[in-house]
Formats: sequence, C-alpha cells, structure tokens
Amino acid sequence: MAAPLAGRRRASQPEWHGMTAQILDGRALAAGLRARVATQVSRLAAEHALVPGLAMIKVGTDPASAVYVRSKMLHTTQAGIRSDVRELPATTTQTALLELIAALNADPAIHGILVQLPLPVQINPRQVIAAIDPAKDVDGFHPLNAGRLVTGLPTLMPCTPLGCLMLTKTVLPVLSGREAIVIGRSNIVGRPLLHMLLAEDATVTIAHSKTPDLPALTRRADLVYAATGRPELVRGSWLKPGAIVVDVGIHRTIGRDGKSRLIGDVAFAEALPVAAAITPVPGGVGPMTIACLLVNTVRAACAIAGLAAPPFGC
Repeated sequence: MAAPLAGRRRASQPEWHGMTAQILDGRALAAGLRARVATQVSRLAAEHALVPGLAMIKVGTDPASAVYVRSKMLHTTQAGIRSDVRELPATTTQTALLELIAALNADPAIHGILVQLPLPVQINPRQVIAAIDPAKDVDGFHPLNAGRLVTGLPTLMPCTPLGCLMLTKTVLPVLSGREAIVIGRSNIVGRPLLHMLLAEDATVTIAHSKTPDLPALTRRADLVYAATGRPELVRGSWLKPGAIVVDVGIHRTIGRDGKSRLIGDVAFAEALPVAAAITPVPGGVGPMTIACLLVNTVRAACAIAGLAAPPFGC
C-alpha cells in the first residue's frame, strides 16, 4: 500500500493535517481559464485574422440540454468565439442531422462542432459522433481522437476529464507515481481519464459496478475520481487520509427540509475531514467542462489554420 500523502510530502503537494479539506474551486479556476482563452482569441484575430468558430447542435426539447447549450453559448460569445447554435426538432431524422454535420465539416468559419447529448431515440449517437470531422471534434469523442488518446498521441481531449486533471494539478502539479482510482468507465469521463492519468505516469485502477470490494480499492488511492452516476456512493470511510477527491457526479435531491439541492457521487460532508482536497458539487468539475470546451475550440482553430496552439495547461 502506498504511503499517505502526508507521509510523502513534497513542495508540489498539499499538506494534510487531518483537518477540513481544501475546496477545489472550479468556478474560480474556470473563470481564469476563460479569461486566458479570451486573450488568445483576441490575439488570433489581431495577428492572424482568425476568429475561432464553434457550432452547437441541439436536437429536441430536453430541458437539461437547453440549459447546457445556453451556458455554452454565453461563455463562447463572452470569450470572443463565434457561436453558431442549431436547434432542431425532436422529429429530426438521422439523415438530416448527418447532412447538417457534413455542411459544418465543410464550413471554413467553423472550427469546432459538438452535438448535445442525449439524442432522440431515432438517432444513433455513435454514427453522429463518427460523422464529425476529427479536427473539429471539440468534445474529443470521435473514435480517431479516442484512439490517439489511448496511444499517447496529441489530440483533442474530452472536456470533463481534462477539467478533472486541471483541478487536480492546482494542488498536485506532478502526478507521477501517485496511485489513482477512476470509479466509472464511461466513454465520456472514465475511460479517457484513465489514459490521461497514465500519460501523467500515475498508477491507475479503473472501477465500475462489477468491481468487488470497491471501498478497499478506493482506500489505496492518493487520487479519487468519482464518475459513477450514483448519488453519494463514495463514503468518507472509503478514503485514504489526505487523498485528493474529484467528484464528477451531479444529482438533484430533496433534503429533509423539503428543499431541492444538488449533490455528487461523493458524500461530501463525510469526505471533508478525511481528504486533503475535494471538489464541491456544484461549483467543481461543471464549470471546468465548459472552460475546456473553449480551450479545445481555440486549439482546433489553430491546428486547422496551421498555427501553434497557445499553452493552457495539461
């Protein structure tokens, strides 16, 4: 078993004294990242007459999707990125959607394309994702980009795991030799995060619903990433003292007072006195996902234009 963080103190890691965990403020980090994106977008326009363009496609009337697209559109325009939102009816056919994607692939003013999930039942999301030009796949979901990530080649990385990594590095810049556990194996978070951590030379366990004795595995980890989709699955007693905990989950629940509130995949109150650092829900990973989408759009625009992408971290 690896020694606790407190037993291997380095200048680059958080000190843990058995007190309340440091809160990893995703809102503040995302605001700083968006400001850097806006600066680079302004520079690209002034020096290269290049204005990054992002197309967002929403099919149907899913309320959560509408909220996400509005938020993405707001931050996109605030950063100076051209925003092109296409809202299609729920009856849209797969053929019509693929035709729209083909047109956006061919549009030189568009450097990034995302299709908001979930999609109506008549549309196959895998075929839709595969239809996006990999160079414009700012979600990082295209099979070609996924394969590049797995094999350690430069690529557009999925936004949520990229945000998780950036949050971790605010308190632990060097992850080499750390033991990490990723709880959840989705193609959107768990699997890409596994490969991002491997690229940082961490030792990584990926766990899921079929994993036996998940608490024992989690207690070994210096870094815990919870992306299970199950409210408060990860308990405080599961954590190694001094672990860094990144909570990807978000769930709406009704408290004892009858009021609605948002909670994550980690029992936050239980984790606070055990962890060295932890993300809150809300205000942790969520804001970073959108900020990383803007980063990917700028990176895609630079790559398509044959320019060096500005450094944003990770």
